[in-house]
Amino acid sequence: MRRMIFEAEHDDFRRSVSRFFQTEIGPHAEKWREQGFVDRWAYTKAGEQGYLLLWADEKYGGAGIDDFRYEQIIIEENIRHGDIGFYINLHTGLVAPYIEKFGNDEQKQRWLPGCITGEKILAVAMTEPGTGSDLAGMKATAVDKGDHWLLNGSKTYISNGQLADLIVVAARTDPESKHAIGLFMIEAGMEGFQRGKSLKKLGLKSQDTSELFFDNVKVPKANVLGDPTKGFAYLSQCLARERLVAAVGSMEAAQTAFDLTLEYITTRKAFGKPIGAFQDARFKMANMRAQIDATQCFIDQLAMELNAGRLTGEVAAEAKLLATELEGRVMDDCVQLHGGAGYMEEYRICRMYADARVTRIFAGTSEIMKEIIGRSLGLDERKMK
Repeated sequence: MRRMIFEAEHDDFRRSVSRFFQTEIGPHAEKWREQGFVDRWAYTKAGEQGYLLLWADEKYGGAGIDDFRYEQIIIEENIRHGDIGFYINLHTGLVAPYIEKFGNDEQKQRWLPGCITGEKILAVAMTEPGTGSDLAGMKATAVDKGDHWLLNGSKTYISNGQLADLIVVAARTDPESKHAIGLFMIEAGMEGFQRGKSLKKLGLKSQDTSELFFDNVKVPKANVLGDPTKGFAYLSQCLARERLVAAVGSMEAAQTAFDLTLEYITTRKAFGKPIGAFQDARFKMANMRAQIDATQCFIDQLAMELNAGRLTGEVAAEAKLLATELEGRVMDDCVQLHGGAGYMEEYRICRMYADARVTRIFAGTSEIMKEIIGRSLGLDERKMK
C-alpha cells in the first residue's frame, strides 16, 4: 500500500539513504555479527553523510531538519539493507535528544558536534540487575559533594555499552524520594567507571550489550543534565519518541520479513507446486499483509503527530505494543512458511526471528505498555478505590 506521509524530497532522501546502507553497511553485517560489535567507522561514515542527528541545530554541525520522517527513513533503510545491530536509532533518536532537551548551551556545544560526526558514540544506562521497567526501583546513587557528584552502582543490558564514548546514566539523588533521579553524563576514561563483559544474546549479535560499573565516579557538576532531582520527569518526556522509534523499527522488520517470505514461497516448491499456491500459505500472507498495512498507517500518522508536538506517551505506547507484537507474529509465520530453511542461520529470516524477540521487552515490555494504556483510560486501581 502506498504510504501517504512522504513527499518528493523524502523519496529522494530514501533513495540516497538506501544506497548508503546497501553499499557501506550491509556488506559488513556478517563480520559484525561474528565479532559481536559494529566497527566504529560505521558511525563516522554515517556522520559524513549527515545521517546522525539531522534535527540538531546548524551551529553544532547538524542539518537543522526537525522532521521525524527523515529519521524514520534512516531507521527503515538500515533494517532493510544495513544491519539491525548498527544502533543509529539509539544514537540519534533516543540518547542525543536528552542532551538537546535538557542540556545547557555549553553542554550542547561540548558534546553535540562529536555526536553529529559520529566521533562520539552514545548510550543510555537505566536498567539495573534488579530493576527493569520499574525505574522507581533504581539502586544506583549519586551524592552531592559540593563541587562534584559521587556516582556508585551498576547497570546492565546497556546497548552500545562497549563502544560508547558518552553515556547518560540515571541515578537516585535523594534517598527519601523514589522519583528524585539525576541524569549524569559519563565520559569514557572517567576514573571509577568500568565496562563489564559484552553480554551474549539470543539475537542482535552485532549490537554490543554490556554491564557497566560505577565505583566512586567523580562526576563534574558540568556533566549533569538539568535539575539533578527531575530526571524521572525528563525520562518521561522522551518516552513518546523512544516508543515511536521502536515501533518504526518493528514495522520495517515485519515488512522485510514479509517480502523475503513472499519471494521464497513463490519460488520454493512442494508436491510439484509453489508453496504460495497452497491455501494455508495464501491465507497467512493475506492476514499479514492486512495487519502490516493497517498498523503502518497508524505508525505513519504518529510520526506526523510527533512532528506537530502532539504525540503523547500513552498513544506512543499503543504504537509500540501493536508494532512489536505484530512483528513477533509475522516472524513466527514467516519462519513457518520457510519450513526447515527458516531454522537455518544461513537464511536471513532465521536471524530476524531471533533479533525480533527482544522488541517486546526493551523500551518497556508489552505488559508495561498495556498498563500505561489501561491507566490512560482511567483504569487505575489506586484511583478506583
